[in-house]
Amino acid sequence: MTSKKNGLTYAEAGVDIDAGNALVERIKPAAAATKRSGVASGLGGFGGLFDLKAAGFVDPVLVAATDGVGTKLRIAIDTGNVDGVGVDLVAMCVNDLVCQGAEPLFFLDYFATGKLELDQAARIIEGIARGCEASGCALIGGETAEMPGMYPAGDFDLAGFSVGAMERGTALPSQVVAGDVLLGLASDGVHSNGYSLVRKIVENSGLGWDDACPWADGTLGEALLTPTRLYVKAALAAIKAGGVHGFAHITGGGLTENLPRVLPEGLGTTIDLNAWSLPPVFQWLAEQGGLAEPEMLKTFNSGLGMVVVVAQDAEAKVTAALQAEGQAVTRIGTVEAGQGVSYTGALL
Repeated sequence: MTSKKNGLTYAEAGVDIDAGNALVERIKPAAAATKRSGVASGLGGFGGLFDLKAAGFVDPVLVAATDGVGTKLRIAIDTGNVDGVGVDLVAMCVNDLVCQGAEPLFFLDYFATGKLELDQAARIIEGIARGCEASGCALIGGETAEMPGMYPAGDFDLAGFSVGAMERGTALPSQVVAGDVLLGLASDGVHSNGYSLVRKIVENSGLGWDDACPWADGTLGEALLTPTRLYVKAALAAIKAGGVHGFAHITGGGLTENLPRVLPEGLGTTIDLNAWSLPPVFQWLAEQGGLAEPEMLKTFNSGLGMVVVVAQDAEAKVTAALQAEGQAVTRIGTVEAGQGVSYTGALL
């Protein structure tokens, strides 16, 4: 007669359902703070519900965007400073949505880790909630995946998506013509693109994340983890002011690759690189990495996180609307006959 083997539990296999439930309870207040018109359910269901009519839309077209934070997460993991990467995640999605002319409505996140650490996870998701609240976007659901054997201890991955809406016929870009003005909106540092190069430059510099930042107060890691700037409320205010023909979110590909995405066939632009000052973080990266100007302009936002394409006669009122929402605005060029992006002046 053979004896029965001892019974195993899911927790012994590395997945703690109770910890997951505790996380949901902890983040409920943060998610509740993001509630807006149209939210029809809270956390805990099999899906999140949203009522477009209750949000005030008559003939809506939905717009969806998804993104991650990239290897910026590596710095957050290595330093334990995870509070801002949730804001990054939201910003990368909702800043894209407004480029289509859409108002972000709701957000869902995906957080995956080898072993759920309650405090770490809560800080990350509370950051997501802060980003949502600052964008007028409701956090209505998400997924926390505990996957032992898939991630080294302490590591995690983060992704998310947002859905927005606009009334039919209001999509951007639209009616971009030669003579339109390009307004650059200041970034808050590197945002969430180019971090594989950033990390290589830091490695070659001999500095560690806990060393003093060469260009600002605090540590190098803290400076490089400055969250991505949220442009949603400013962009919506600009649209309301009238005369906005398009937005370009300056992410991977920089000004060089992203501006052409909003310019019709046969139109290009010349950007005056002397119109704004290159922020110190990019000056340091360029110097330490020996980066050529074209590489900077194709890899990083170089100090401008969003560019607004505006009718010439609407420049003043749109600038005022953007500034009223706390944005630093710089006229960087105009739309002209041609193709692609060319530059005058010097960035470095």
